[in-house]
Amino acid sequence: MRILIVEDEKALADSLKILLDSRGFEAEAVYDGEDGEQYASLNIYDLIILDIMLPKQNGYVVAEKIRKNQCSVPILMLTAKSDIEDKVKGLNSGADYYLTKPFDSRELIACVNALLRRQENGLNELSFGNTRLDLECAILIHEENSVRLSSREFEVMRILMLSGEKHISKEALLTKVWGYDSNAVENHVEVYVGFLRKKLRSIGSDIRIEAVRRLGYHLECEKNAEKTED
Repeated sequence: MRILIVEDEKALADSLKILLDSRGFEAEAVYDGEDGEQYASLNIYDLIILDIMLPKQNGYVVAEKIRKNQCSVPILMLTAKSDIEDKVKGLNSGADYYLTKPFDSRELIACVNALLRRQENGLNELSFGNTRLDLECAILIHEENSVRLSSREFEVMRILMLSGEKHISKEALLTKVWGYDSNAVENHVEVYVGFLRKKLRSIGSDIRIEAVRRLGYHLECEKNAEKTED
């Protein structure tokens, strides 16, 4: 699970990263609102820990922009602002939970785990066009036809379905599916997209995985797709 920390107090941000890494998460820290928004737009994180009082743009604005981009990643606001009005504003801006400083590290980890469980338990399948992706069994389904996906195929397809018609870059797919430290290159993404295209055709799906130079991939339904090839 990858977690983005957006916190301008560098010592605190780095401490949070160490804490989360020690619990098995992959955490990354940025230190202002603009970077927080840009990193969040990559759609490679499973949760965002977001401060409110940030340079360049505050946490309320960052959360609102994340939600306007139709990104459903859980947001945990972590801030010294403890007034009820601030909490209401934070939740209304798109946060899922509001934790005030100072905090106990055990409470933070409990909140992180609870938000991640809620995210996982709330969704058993994804759909686009006439096709469903079973998240428990890693199976693509169209009417009576189905095909099982490998673990990498499943991760690529899941991310594409979550992104829908919004572009996701090859770099973002590499990071999300293969990891930061992998030796995989962009050609690996192209190969797995090719596998998925064949499996989608095999079940009669109307989904097309479209490639746009310098932007990456997005999904279209057959009636709208121009059937471009990578």
